[in-house]
Amino acid sequence: VYEMIKRGDLDAHRMGKHLRISNSQFDIYLLKSKGYENSYEATLIHENEEMFAYINSVKIQVNTELEGKVKVCIHPEDIILSKGTFISSARNVHKGVVADIILDGNSAKVILNVGIPLVALITKKSLNEMGIEKGMELFAIFKTMSVKVYK
Repeated sequence: VYEMIKRGDLDAHRMGKHLRISNSQFDIYLLKSKGYENSYEATLIHENEEMFAYINSVKIQVNTELEGKVKVCIHPEDIILSKGTFISSARNVHKGVVADIILDGNSAKVILNVGIPLVALITKKSLNEMGIEKGMELFAIFKTMSVKVYK
């Protein structure tokens, strides 16, 4: 962490003998150091006063002041799976096909192919109640503010 602060990769504030790092800066540190699922390289494009990250042909709305080539990350627990669309504040709605399901205790990772593989983390109960299985069409829904953007 100290080396990243020295290079300017992280912002920190000195408080006596201690360094203070904000939660958002700590998230960026974790992303850069160990990575996460749903982490992609993207190109940012302005369209109609909104910012989008293009990952191959997939267009994801983001909230950032960065420009050009970036990395984006969406935490699997921030993704809602739905059998249809609905009116909400979430700006990102992507139709895809279930490519795989990984069970782990009471949780399930659902890999949805929306043009890129997108991992959603849900409960096993939700998986069973929705009847989710491979090959099924679903929508991945997530807020713009859930998309982390970094260099």
